[in-house]
Amino acid sequence: MRIYGITGWKNAGKTLMVERLLAQMGARGLTVSTVKHAHHEADLDTPGRDSHRHRQAGASEVLLISGARWALMHELRGTPEPTLDEMLARLSPVDLVLIEGYKAAAHPKLEVHRGAIGKPPLALENPTIRAVASDVAPAGLSVPLLPIDDPAAITDFILSEVGL
Repeated sequence: MRIYGITGWKNAGKTLMVERLLAQMGARGLTVSTVKHAHHEADLDTPGRDSHRHRQAGASEVLLISGARWALMHELRGTPEPTLDEMLARLSPVDLVLIEGYKAAAHPKLEVHRGAIGKPPLALENPTIRAVASDVAPAGLSVPLLPIDDPAAITDFILSEVGL
């Protein structure tokens, strides 16, 4: 499975970029999954629902299944967060996995950068960033600069990078 990261400062538009890339890649017939790393305690379950009650009662895992989707919730209960590689191994095979977050991980990445945030590009110090998509032309870049509002060009770049 090929992987490619989408990284950047908070509020740079990473999730919007992933949405645009998913639309582009889907239109090209590719199967794509995503991984989103959260730095806070994310809870996808709703208090009071049966699955939430199962977790609260001590279940290690709760598998929720419907006619539209299934979700496996696994409680860490104090154990260390699994590695990205461990979690990627759990995904079904697809053409590409887009990973939002995991700035320090070794996989190749596109940085989403916006001048209004007022921070320098991460690419200046992060060698895993292979290109920057920005609304400005930051000084000192040693990687390609792509127009942030051209998802087709960004898709072309990523697919070329991963050999698709």
